[in-house]
Amino acid sequence: MYKNKIQFLLIFIFSFHILSAQKPQKLNSAEIYNQIQKLNFLGSVLYIAAHPDDENTRLISYLSNDVKARTAYLSLTRGDGGQNLIGPQLRELLGVIRTQELIEARKIDGGEQFFSRANDFGYSKNPKETLQIWDKDKVLADVVYAIRKFQPDVIINRFDHRTAGTTHGHHTASALLSTESFDLTNNPAVFPDQLKLVQTWQPKRQFFNTSWWFYGSKEKFDAADKTNLVNLQTGVYYPTLGKSNQEIAALSRSSHQSQGFGSTGSRGEDTEYLEFINGEKSKDNSNLFEGIDTSWNRVKGGRKIGELLTLIVSQYDFSNPSASIPNLVKAYQMIQTLEENHWKTLKSNELTNIIAACSGLYLEAVSQNQEATPGSTVNLKLEAINRSAIKMDLLSVTTFPENRNTPFKRALNNTVSENINLDLQLPTTIEYTQPYWLKEKGTVGMYAVKDQKNIGVPDVIREVKVVFNIAINGIEIPFERTVVYKYNDNVKGEMYNYLDIVPEITTSILNKVALFNDGNHKSIAVKIKSGKDNIEGDLQLDLPTNWTVSPKLIPFDLAKKGMEKVLYFDVSPPAEPSEIIAKSIATVNKIRYDKDQIIINYDHITKQQVLEPAEAKFIKLDLKTNGQKIAYIMGAGDEVPESLTQMGYSVSIVNPEDITTEKLESFDVVITGIRAYNTVEALANKQDILFDFIKGGKTMLVQYNTPDEFETANIAPYPLKISRDRVTEENAAVQFLAPNHPVLNYPNKITSKDFEGWTQEQGLYYPNEFDKAFTPILSSHDQGESPKNGALLIAPYGKGYYIYTGLSLFRELPEGVSGAYRILANIISLKAPITLPTQKIKP
Repeated sequence: MYKNKIQFLLIFIFSFHILSAQKPQKLNSAEIYNQIQKLNFLGSVLYIAAHPDDENTRLISYLSNDVKARTAYLSLTRGDGGQNLIGPQLRELLGVIRTQELIEARKIDGGEQFFSRANDFGYSKNPKETLQIWDKDKVLADVVYAIRKFQPDVIINRFDHRTAGTTHGHHTASALLSTESFDLTNNPAVFPDQLKLVQTWQPKRQFFNTSWWFYGSKEKFDAADKTNLVNLQTGVYYPTLGKSNQEIAALSRSSHQSQGFGSTGSRGEDTEYLEFINGEKSKDNSNLFEGIDTSWNRVKGGRKIGELLTLIVSQYDFSNPSASIPNLVKAYQMIQTLEENHWKTLKSNELTNIIAACSGLYLEAVSQNQEATPGSTVNLKLEAINRSAIKMDLLSVTTFPENRNTPFKRALNNTVSENINLDLQLPTTIEYTQPYWLKEKGTVGMYAVKDQKNIGVPDVIREVKVVFNIAINGIEIPFERTVVYKYNDNVKGEMYNYLDIVPEITTSILNKVALFNDGNHKSIAVKIKSGKDNIEGDLQLDLPTNWTVSPKLIPFDLAKKGMEKVLYFDVSPPAEPSEIIAKSIATVNKIRYDKDQIIINYDHITKQQVLEPAEAKFIKLDLKTNGQKIAYIMGAGDEVPESLTQMGYSVSIVNPEDITTEKLESFDVVITGIRAYNTVEALANKQDILFDFIKGGKTMLVQYNTPDEFETANIAPYPLKISRDRVTEENAAVQFLAPNHPVLNYPNKITSKDFEGWTQEQGLYYPNEFDKAFTPILSSHDQGESPKNGALLIAPYGKGYYIYTGLSLFRELPEGVSGAYRILANIISLKAPITLPTQKIKP
């Protein structure tokens, strides 16, 4: 019976509970009181949208902290298709970062977080395209599963399902799927296999969270008739927390650091408006839960529990939260006698956390090392301390995944720490630690997650846990803790990471794209890293037979865990053009290891390990360059400088504050990184120097910027207006508007083949108005749209060239797209201006 109870608790935590930040959360008295109040509210709201940052944190915070409802955000994607303001990670790695940012946001505003299997493949102009790429049936199944699992009384859509084509296709698609799901979740004939894990469920009502944005302006919204809209007064001040609802929401919003969404909190009145869509309409436009029993009376046998919890709230002592423990334990015991149901599981877990907080019960399981390999023994240091006068006894400790129970039967006396050393044997079959949705290769629009119970789980599933079985006033209660690793940083103090399960050996081809454009051989560096002590084996670089590599095998011997070495192979390409995927493979005791360990480590999120195939793209490319010296000014973050180095250029990263005429004198070309004029304040005072650089006969290339929040209005020497025009169809046909222009002919002849194999999008944020001094070079468009001519604009200025491009070079170059390299080489090679025939092209 006890074993089943623990397994049930683990299933719940794997399915719903967001792993806390590495540092243990320690609630203060006011936060504990807020959590006790929530124990007595049995109502839930599910907010649904498409991306990280789409959610309304003001509304989530209000519902969680003021209404006390269980509130969650279902983001259909993990934000994989956006840009990254804090580092070079894009696509799936960016999705890992944004996943963690959403989890951190929910810790602040009090919500929970879920996802579907949909991959954010990039901007989509309509929901029809979105649902084709996503695989509508699978994402619809995920939405239905999330609703059945979470059992919301109320569903709120961020976007309007009736306005296809007026916003991002993902946005409208999220609303369409949510609306369609409303009547499907209670039908047992719909996705019946889910019912092995969840029950059918019918939400009471569904809303669209409208705002002035959907009306086009604040003036139009102010003038609109809102009598039929539910209005919630969310400008609440929480005196026990010392914050307004908007201030909490701003802190939550500011978790989205990779998107630059730092927010300043506000105070005072604030109203959220909801338009009724489905279900039973409420008569009270200020009460989402009208007609819904949110008390314990909705649970059979729950009335007395509700009465006890009401008493606990009324008698709560802010100066001594532990005074509530006897009744909290009694409530826990009463809940265990209920029939198995949704709320029994949820409230048992909530009570467990509250009891620990009230007593100052500190429980921790710390590994001596941050990484361990399958089959190894993990040395744990357990700490248990009761910081209250309540009688407690540590009965035993259960370790997972080995599911071994070790009895102790030690009294936990007030402020007396119990420290226990314990060995945990990892099974040889334990999974490596990694985002589960990246384990299998998916499609452009969908992640592959085969295990139904994992679908929607927000975070990495960590198997190594310890359950402290503690008797409090004679009632046994299990407290689960994920195994962590901690250390002291001389600057930051106590630091935490989770224990990661790693392969015995990982390998990494250091250059993910290797260009062999001169036909000569190249030295290829491969890094190997040991996951345990005393490991030896052989490393090979696996290539097709028409490529040659020497030596075939390189033996290695790594004495210490975490030790790294870089080994070198000599690789020669074939005579003809060729693009291949090279693989590095380490063999240890006849076992092949082919994973590349990628560590994502930012202060604002939990450290992440991602294991990808240890691969790189090798390209024998017909690419001509002229050896220019390049000054690169970083913007929001990209990997273009590494690609330029691969092309054979001498590249220097220039600090914008250090830009002077003398500093630039030795360079031939200046290139600004993506969104530089949106993010680099110093550029506002350096434009005259940069324009003089061009006048003197040099070249300046400006990569895309968004039309919002420029650091300077004069990003070009001639009038240039950035728009939101983009070409999202990466294989859209390209027309050459100036076929004789040097940029299409020298030193490489650019043809339509150079636009084949592009990824995610062709380009974004094209200028749509520009001075006649600019020559538009390219034209393309998505299906059903007018031509977009602003992808590549070139203007002579003085003796040199100013070039602006919205082409997504920052995506194509790291992916090894040959044409992107050839186009960039020609841009860099532009020399003294030539006179071109008048172009009869409307910008």
